[in-house]
Parts: sequence; structure tokens; C-alpha cells
Amino acid sequence: MYFLVKLLTSALIIAAVSEVAKRSTVFGALIASLPLTSLLAILWLYHDTGSAEKVASLSSEILWLVIPSLIFFAALPLLIRRGFTVYPALGISAACTVGAYLLTYFVMHRFVTRG
Repeated sequence: MYFLVKLLTSALIIAAVSEVAKRSTVFGALIASLPLTSLLAILWLYHDTGSAEKVASLSSEILWLVIPSLIFFAALPLLIRRGFTVYPALGISAACTVGAYLLTYFVMHRFVTRG
């Protein structure tokens, strides 16, 4: 039952963003840019484990991984405005993001997590 509550809450947020974005892309973007997913994940992690240290680790790792995720939001509009249709632009943007995540993971593993 707990898993279903988490699933439905997450689904409702995604549905709300898409419905709001139909009417106003700015407000849809505002809702999507809020760290709602991270907040829910942090709350559920703490509820499930009771570990403030796991929450702190998750939060700092989210911070590092937000940086490469921005590549997606920079590449997608650029590609679309250069004449790519949406699906190829999504694929290329996602591939660029995966590359950025891999690079970030390497940097984090090499320099950040080794202290």
C-alpha cells in the first residue's frame, strides 16, 4: 500500500505539470523545476530508513547530478530550433545527458568521493 501511495503521488505531480503546461508553459516549467521529486524521495528515504546521513548523502549527490542534467534542457531547444523534429532532438539531448552523467560520475568518483 505504501508503494502505491508513493507511485500515485509521483504520477499526480507529473500529470499536473503536463496539464498546467498545456495552458501556460511558464507555470508548467515552474512546477517541473521545483525539486518536488527530490523532496519526495528525501522524505520517503528518511521515512523508510530513519537515517539523516542517507538523506544528507542523497541531497549532496542530487546537487552534483543536477549539473549534467542541465545539458538536456540546453540541448533540446537548441536542436529543435536548428530544425530537428522533437523525437530525434529528445534522443540526442538524452544521449548528451547520459554522456554528461558519465563524465560527472567519473569526476565524482575520482575527486569528490575519495576526499
